[in-house]
Parts: sequence; C-alpha cells; structure tokens
Amino acid sequence: MAQFHHERRAAQRFPFQIPVSIRLKDSATEAVGVTQDVSAKGAFLYTDMAAAEGDAVEFTLTLPPEITFAESAPVRCHGRISRVVPQEIGPKFGLGVTVERYEFLATKSEKPNRVDSPADQAGDSPSRAAD
Repeated sequence: MAQFHHERRAAQRFPFQIPVSIRLKDSATEAVGVTQDVSAKGAFLYTDMAAAEGDAVEFTLTLPPEITFAESAPVRCHGRISRVVPQEIGPKFGLGVTVERYEFLATKSEKPNRVDSPADQAGDSPSRAAD
C-alpha cells in the first residue's frame, strides 16, 4: 500500500542556497552560513554556529528576484530555532528557523520596512520579543 506524505508547511519553500549572516539574540555570537531553502515563515540553513532549539535568532540575507518578483532585496529575519540537526560533513549544524517577523532593509534612499510573518499577523505566533 502506498504511503502518503502530508506536507505541514503552510508557506511555499524556495530551494535557494543564499549566504546568510546569523546572530543569536542577546549574545555576541555571530556566524555565517547558507540557506537550504527559505519561505515567508521560515528557513533551513547550514552554519558552524552552535545553537539550541528555542534560541532567539536573527539572520540577514539578500532575497533574489526569483523570490521577490522584483529586484534583489536585503532582508533581516527575526525568529526562533525550531530544529537543530548535527551534520557529519560540511558545516557543523543544520538549523530550522521559524520566522516571527522580518524587515526589508533600507537601501541608501529608503527607510526599513518591517513586516510581521503571516503566522504573527494571524495571531498564531508567540508574543514578539522586544528588540
């Protein structure tokens, strides 16, 4: 009998390998990494930075035109680590991150534009942490 996989993700994932800078909130710990995939509600990324489930994190990346349907856009995402997967080769950790909110970063002539994630807009996400 065939088994069916039920997809629990509510947002479309884009399988792009995008360089990211990562910082644990309330910490001086910073690192770089690369995404495996990204969506409006989360991302999975690889990095050498050790983190634990539940850690507050922010990461910055530049979304390509294939995702924005316009020009490339630098974005800062704020969220929590939802999953940590130790790696046997390559970067030491795979991190699943649930995005609570994000902001498009200003270019030289623009102001930043903060956007709550779709889950936050629906009231489904944990309360926002103050920056």
